[in-house]
Amino acid sequence: MQFEVTQSEIMQAKVPHNLFVSGLFVLDLFMTPAIIVLNVGMSGLLIPLLCSLTLIGYIFVRARQTSQWFPAAHWRLTFLHAKWLMIGYAASALLILLAWLLSQGAHEASMQRILWTSLTRVALMPTLIAVMITAVMEASAIGLAGKGEVPNKIVKVFPRFE
Repeated sequence: MQFEVTQSEIMQAKVPHNLFVSGLFVLDLFMTPAIIVLNVGMSGLLIPLLCSLTLIGYIFVRARQTSQWFPAAHWRLTFLHAKWLMIGYAASALLILLAWLLSQGAHEASMQRILWTSLTRVALMPTLIAVMITAVMEASAIGLAGKGEVPNKIVKVFPRFE
């Protein structure tokens, strides 16, 4: 739905989308591969995950605290998109657990290491796919904010209170 909003509200509504996209690129597309290349280990992957979840938590809290309806609706839309990313994280976590279980079943240490390395790289794919999907959704949401629009699903669950 399109609404009559001020330029100030449009700028405020773009903030959560820009923040989330910046987090996607810095935390998921830059920091995660850097940690893999630096060979910090699988526990090092918790750093970008925790930073990203902290950002998502901030978006969740901020969506509840914004006083103007139009920017608040876009904070909620950003959190809705962030849920897709969290699903990607959960799928990767399950695949990493499966990789660990499979690698523990190998009899030789070298085979165990090969299995662990190859399967964990594959296990990161759901997160990478979720990052790409949410980046596209957020780019679209920035356009919606610029036109003064809010998706109908957000309007239904978060009716205008002004």
